[in-house]
Order: sequence, then structure tokens, then C-alpha cells
Amino acid sequence: MTELSVPVRKPARPHFSSGPCAKPPGWSPDKISTESLGRSHRSKIGKSRLKYCIDLLREVLQVPDTHRIGIVPGSDTGAVEMAMWTMLGARPVTTLAWESFGAGWVTDAVKQLKIDPSVMEAPYGELPDLGAVDWSNDVIFTWNGTTSGVRVPNGDWIAADREGLSIADATSAVFAQDIAWDKVDVLTFSWQKVLGGEGAHGVLILGPRAVERLESYTPAWPLPKVFRLTKGGKLIEGVFVGETINTPSMLAVEDAIFALEWAKSVGGLEGMIARANANAAALNGIVEERDWLGHLAADPATRSNTSVCLTVEGADTDFIKKFAGLLEAEDAAYDIAGYRDAPAGLRIWCGATVDTADIEALGPWLDWAWESLKA
Repeated sequence: MTELSVPVRKPARPHFSSGPCAKPPGWSPDKISTESLGRSHRSKIGKSRLKYCIDLLREVLQVPDTHRIGIVPGSDTGAVEMAMWTMLGARPVTTLAWESFGAGWVTDAVKQLKIDPSVMEAPYGELPDLGAVDWSNDVIFTWNGTTSGVRVPNGDWIAADREGLSIADATSAVFAQDIAWDKVDVLTFSWQKVLGGEGAHGVLILGPRAVERLESYTPAWPLPKVFRLTKGGKLIEGVFVGETINTPSMLAVEDAIFALEWAKSVGGLEGMIARANANAAALNGIVEERDWLGHLAADPATRSNTSVCLTVEGADTDFIKKFAGLLEAEDAAYDIAGYRDAPAGLRIWCGATVDTADIEALGPWLDWAWESLKA
């Protein structure tokens, strides 16, 4: 390769992974509260910290009192699977897929639960026709497609008089995008995305229509213990005040509490959304200045402000691997190769825990990697 001048300024925190994502600014291990560590999660302090985490989630996300919030095992995947296994089968199902995780829920519905759903698909970078969704069905969708960079524009397309449940995998959307809580019956996410928390645990939010389904319907298939949300036909309310189904990592809980308190310090939900929007705008400016870069999501109205997926002119998987490897070797950008099932390209996390100055500093490094490989 021809020797090219290396950019002078590096991102102070080159953490652009789309999960686990950058820790909140100012985070360090010694700032995590440790009083609950080594204690039972069912002790007074354990239950109080779990409940405090749930209370913070409600406050920062502005979740209405009509919805219950529970901490569950298995990250966002576990939370989605819990909803599917406990609630589906009561009525027809529609699954929407425009990226890999949405496609995964289709596979589970077809091959595991064998419920023969109606499948509405779109290629990476696009959305299916949301106006054609039949809301007499239960509907499963990703609010923000992490691996395609495409999000639903809002909740207007969800019928207010729906007969079925709306089940939203919103793991890359919450804390960065407005959620129409009156249009959501089930919502799931993980701390590891916009909060910059740790993985392993998921969050399951249930509206009143989801609770009604759980208490009135028993699925035909057996349920593993970690999925059971009812006992004797009634919701297990303890799950939604911190009495988790299985043993949680209290270290991960304390880390999430730190992130939530940080979120409050930057203006709560509005501040978090503003930070993500500023990051996405800065990255869009970089893209618009370079003819070899583009957005996989062509429509700005449905383009993610968190997991931004970019096309690179003429690039294949091998080129992207080398491109990302050059930047990682220079500690200029970590983990920016696109998802393995997505079209070859870059994926740069713009969630609220990333600083806009670091996005801005990334531009010259993208040029350097591009020119180095082209040379």
C-alpha cells in the first residue's frame, strides 16, 4: 500500500459497536455501586435495587402506569421469546421482517411454534408496506432494525382499535426514539444497546391487553420455567417489582442503574434522543461529503438514528473486513463492520452514549482506510 498520512485526531472513545455498545461517558468500574454484590437477589437490598432499576426505567422511558416492567433472562432475545411462547397461538399471527432479527422471529414462529404466520418481508434497507398489516392478527416487528438501519417512522401505522397484540422488539430504539406506548402491547429491549449497559438480561414491558392475554389464554405447548409469567391463571406480579424469575447478575443491574442515572443527568429521554439525533446528523454529514459512502436505508424518514448502516462503493465482505481491521489496529474505530447477514458495508453506532465529537473525528479515518485499501 502507498504510504498515506494518518489523521492526527482520533475519537477519544472509538467504541462504535452496535451491541454491546459504548458505555456512558464518564463510566468506570469504580463508579458502580457494589453493596448488593455477593448478596441474595431476594435479600432486602437485592430486591430494593432491582425495584429501583425498574422505577428508573419507567421514569426515563416515560412508561405509563398502565404498563408493567419486568427484568427477564436472556437479553432482548429472551424477552421476545418469552412473549412469543406465552402469548401466541390465540389468534392468527403476522410477522414483519426487514433484517436478520425480524427474520429470526419468523423462523421461531414457523419452525418452533409451528403457527404458520403471515410473513411480510422487505429487503435490507426497506420496510414492508405497513399500511397493509392486518390488525386482527397478533403482529411481531422490530421497531428499529439493528442490522439494516431501518426503523418504523412512528406508531401511527399501528391500529388504535386493533384486535391482535402489537409485539415490538425495540432493543435499538428505546432511549433514542419516541415510543407510542398506547400502540404497544408488548415491548422488549436489552440494557446493552442505547443505555450502554451489560448484556444477559432483557426487559419485558406489558400493556394491559398483553396481561389480559396471559391471564385468559394457555398455549398448547409446554413452557420452560424461565418463560412462565402466570400462576393459577394470574400474572405473577412479583416479576414486575424486581422478583426475577431466575437469579440475575446484580453487577449488571448496578451497571444499568449507573447508566439510567447518567441518562437522567443528560436530560432524560429528551436528552438521550437529542444526543442520538446529533450523532446521526454528524455521521450523515460525513456520508454526504463522500461519493463512495451511502446509506443502506435510503429514506431518511425510516433511517435509524442508532444503528446506522452504510454502503461502501464496490465493497465486498473481504474489503469491509480489511477496512474495519485497519481502523481497529489504529484504535480509531472498533467493531464497525456490518452484520454478517447484511449486505457488505459499515455499521456505526450513533446511540446516546456516543459523543458527537467522536463521530466527527471518524470522518478523516474513514477516508484514510478507504484510500489505503484503494491504493
